Amino acid sequence: MMDAVVAGHLCLDIIPDLTALAPGQFDAAFQPGRLVQSGPAKLSTGGAVSNTGLALHLLGVKTRLIARVGDDQLGSTLRQSINERGEGLAEGFIKSTESSTSYSIVISPPGSDRRFLHHPGANDDFSARDVSDEALQDARLFHFGYPPLMANMYSNGGRQLLELFQRVKSHGLTTSLDMAYPDPESPAGRADWHSILHNVLPYVDIFVPSLDEILYMLWRQTDVPPSAGLLTKVSRELLGMGAKMVLLKLGDRGLYLRTAREPILRGLGLAAPNDLHLWSDFEAWLPCFKVEVVGTTGSGDVTVAGFLAALLRSLPPEEALTTALAVGACCVEAADALSGIRSWDGTWQRIRSGWGNNPEPEQFVRKH
Repeated sequence: MMDAVVAGHLCLDIIPDLTALAPGQFDAAFQPGRLVQSGPAKLSTGGAVSNTGLALHLLGVKTRLIARVGDDQLGSTLRQSINERGEGLAEGFIKSTESSTSYSIVISPPGSDRRFLHHPGANDDFSARDVSDEALQDARLFHFGYPPLMANMYSNGGRQLLELFQRVKSHGLTTSLDMAYPDPESPAGRADWHSILHNVLPYVDIFVPSLDEILYMLWRQTDVPPSAGLLTKVSRELLGMGAKMVLLKLGDRGLYLRTAREPILRGLGLAAPNDLHLWSDFEAWLPCFKVEVVGTTGSGDVTVAGFLAALLRSLPPEEALTTALAVGACCVEAADALSGIRSWDGTWQRIRSGWGNNPEPEQFVRKH
């Protein structure tokens, strides 16, 4: 039996060690013709399948991973790295002989958000048929990540994405969808995401984009700071499109959750919490925990994993948010996405130890 299936984008992250640089030094020095000395590079698996899927695994959730990789050296390295986290975790990978393995060069200097050089590779070939009915039969939850970085999933109006979520939902699973910020100049950036989401969200139980991603996708807005009014407006729009829960990642400003009313939540599926009344018409904005940030790679993905792991354990919504924020905070204490992740018990032991947070002026918890 599997608790969760995680499918979608997978790549190999190449992460140069830039921790010896002073904040702002990289941007000032990395100019044409200049050489910036770095530390050793770390190879790490990246993308939603690795970051969210393996974080769920580390949190004690039985997880099946489904992704496409190339039949090449990077693909072999990626599969080996995944299997080192747990024997057989890479069994669901589909080897593509027609495309290469995806990779990202992650530039994460101190005091600055990360930047990427990314090759989508075999992710562009992913289709709805890559998730078989057999892979879904013994699971309760299905999570899919990064369709904006997977050409086949957003082309033709998102037809493959819609087909996938319709079929998964027909099996009774609880569904979850994460996004990625598309390059505005790319085909993904020019796609009609409002139409795609309008079609897909009726089959998505838990929608987990970042605020920046969804503001660009719906209204082509950029660099808009979060506020209580804005978060309520965005979540109302997304719930109106059909999502049952909206979880918005706010970076170092924390995490926001809004849920639908109880009659709608009854359609959540096999991972629905035991007490739907606690989750009904709930809204909250909680702040991040205090940590020394080393790198932000994968922090949003593992935050989602913390939330989904809490949902699978039927925790109340405020505790689910607290778990998500704690897992994300542990993540940023390491350069890669997974080295800082603790076990479920270890995470909650740290929460209960009196771990402080960064107060957010507009934080709130409301039961409407």
